[in-house]
Amino acid sequence: MAPPEPDKAIRDAGQVHQDVEPFANCLPTSGRLIGIDPGTKTFGLALSDLTRMIASPLEVIRRTKFKVDAARLLELTIEHDIAGLVVGLPANLDGTEGPRAQSVRAFVKNLAALTPLPILFWDERLSTVSAERALLAADASRKRRAEVIDKVAATVILQGALDRMRQDN
Repeated sequence: MAPPEPDKAIRDAGQVHQDVEPFANCLPTSGRLIGIDPGTKTFGLALSDLTRMIASPLEVIRRTKFKVDAARLLELTIEHDIAGLVVGLPANLDGTEGPRAQSVRAFVKNLAALTPLPILFWDERLSTVSAERALLAADASRKRRAEVIDKVAATVILQGALDRMRQDN
């Protein structure tokens, strides 16, 4: 896939995407992405490498108020020179969206008003289950799993999006 024309990248920046291809088209050829696992009490965060091959756990933000949470997230986008955000959308197993998904959509709508970065919704069904299995396989203690589960789930979300972007190229 050819890199987007600069004017198209600027025009599409700050948009919220449901599909990987339009999201990937408005990204620069290299640059990190942040993956977000939005929970009711925390946001788990993951960070990609510059080539967008590998996602790694970053940190957990304890949710307080939108302005405080968004400010921390935007600080991280500057600190790590982020090109885009991938946000896990908690759909039900049958694909429908409930109150949690609506809450995430509202958060992203408010966040998109504060940043020009493109944002991708990524289906996060079973990401926490996958993260839990990985931590169990690594023989992490219950306490350790509780400390890192959110950022590991964010890593699963981000890695899924990165893998799909490579498939589409």
